[in-house]
Amino acid sequence: MSVIIASVILPFLPETPIQLLVEGLLYDFGQLTLPFDNVDSEYLKKPRKFSIDSLKKFMLFMGPISSIFDILVFAILLMVFKLHDVATFQTVWFSYSIVSNLLGMHIIRTAKTPFIESNAHKLVYFSSILLAIIGVVIPFTVLGKLIGLVPIPLQYIPIIILVPILYCFIALIAKRIYIKKYGEWI
Repeated sequence: MSVIIASVILPFLPETPIQLLVEGLLYDFGQLTLPFDNVDSEYLKKPRKFSIDSLKKFMLFMGPISSIFDILVFAILLMVFKLHDVATFQTVWFSYSIVSNLLGMHIIRTAKTPFIESNAHKLVYFSSILLAIIGVVIPFTVLGKLIGLVPIPLQYIPIIILVPILYCFIALIAKRIYIKKYGEWI
């Protein structure tokens, strides 16, 4: 959703197709550890049926929150930093997206508060940390250069780290509201 909105508003693509594919591949590597994850014991007490309606409610409720933060990053880059260099914009967006998605995965993996009330398996934590680091380091590598990324100027690093953390806090609040409203977590 965010990339579509940005594609309409921005005079350039927020990410090139190859950047989007590499980003998706890195995020998918993080997902490969989820079969090892620790599932909350109360989630296993009774069988659950897959429900398209529940999935739709979840997407319509939580999806816009993620998009709002993505658009916030676009706005910060354009209005606060006055960033119009396409390669730098795409690079910051690339790294931010990876860090944000990996942190967001921890929010949605449990109905509880992640890192406090519910802990993921060590492999899930390890892959999240490793892939977030890789997502920030890739722009400084030959692979980064090959896909059109540039070294990230230090002034943009707080966006890549702080906005995803803020997103997690807001997503936690939204999760509580969602659970209270629908009586379930996906």
